[in-house]
Amino acid sequence: MRSSVDAFSEDTNQAVESNPAADSARPAPERVSPRERRVSYPVVLVLLGAALMVAVVVGLAVGSVSLPLTDVVAILGQQVFPGWIDPGWPATYDTILLDVRLPRVLLAGIVGAGLSAVGTALQALVRNPLADPFLLGISSGASLGAVTLLVTGATVLGTLATPMVAAFAGSMVTLAAVYALASSGGRMTTTRLVLAGVALSYVLSALTDLLLSTASDPHLMASIRFWRLGSVAGTEWRTLPIPAIVVLVGLAVLLWQSGSLNLLLAGEESAGTLGLDVHRFRTGMFVLVSLMTGVMVAVSGAIGFVGLMVPHAVRMLVGADHRRVLPTATLLGATFLILADLAARTVAAPQEIQLGVLTALCGGPFFVWLLRRQTRREKTDR
Repeated sequence: MRSSVDAFSEDTNQAVESNPAADSARPAPERVSPRERRVSYPVVLVLLGAALMVAVVVGLAVGSVSLPLTDVVAILGQQVFPGWIDPGWPATYDTILLDVRLPRVLLAGIVGAGLSAVGTALQALVRNPLADPFLLGISSGASLGAVTLLVTGATVLGTLATPMVAAFAGSMVTLAAVYALASSGGRMTTTRLVLAGVALSYVLSALTDLLLSTASDPHLMASIRFWRLGSVAGTEWRTLPIPAIVVLVGLAVLLWQSGSLNLLLAGEESAGTLGLDVHRFRTGMFVLVSLMTGVMVAVSGAIGFVGLMVPHAVRMLVGADHRRVLPTATLLGATFLILADLAARTVAAPQEIQLGVLTALCGGPFFVWLLRRQTRREKTDR
């Protein structure tokens, strides 16, 4: 008998999961369970860890000025073991790598890991495979909060509030509104959840554009428009500590609560029977994912579809157990966004494509495919 974890993996329409009706029609000797087809979990972690390191090195080496890979490794080694390596590279390499590219690559990895973890948690919390901070309007809410503060210069207790605080407030209110709209009038469905998220996202984006059109500072307006499309360009070292701490702590909490996330896979009634206070747990998790989303949007803008694509890809490899999905998703998400940012600054060089545009080009077709598949599943279940 399949566990609830395996059942959720099938319900969220992973491509690796085969159709039950099709499986029953195959000869018994040819049937191979999804669990048997998956790669060993330690092997997956090792491969993704290696891929992440390669992505970091390539992201540091490739750009408007290409740096030899040997020099990149040597410069990084010099930072870890000062004095052990004799500097034989031009001094400008240190500035390019350490002051310009390394903060940018690290922020892309942090945001990619955080968005993937948030998407994984949301899909479990609302038991919907289409849940994603961008599709549910959470990113738009965070953007509106941050833009409101930047345009109006609002203060809190006499101190200029950081965009992260405003973004967190906007994402929290938006998530609560989307969940309330999708749950009103009966059982929450995929269509209801997506429609509520898209509708609120359009409204919030319109309000953000209205604020931008009334901004008196043209330079501020241009920078905010650039930031709204998603970008990690111009990242400085001082930008990294807060998102790094929030993502690491948030991931630690999600891993600590991975057992409870697994309980939700069997449904609210079953989870409650097994001792989980569903309402309290979901409320706490909503606050956590809103905080993580708000902080990431404040430093990189709205980057969509990472939290949708990566969890699905990961479940194809390791199943739906969150004790395995969360670590794997963070590695894959970090690698994906580092490579996406590399493509954003090299594909149309010397011009730079917005990072959010590239992720949308990847995630849009994936979302359409997933939505059609989910719709067919719902019709079959009726």
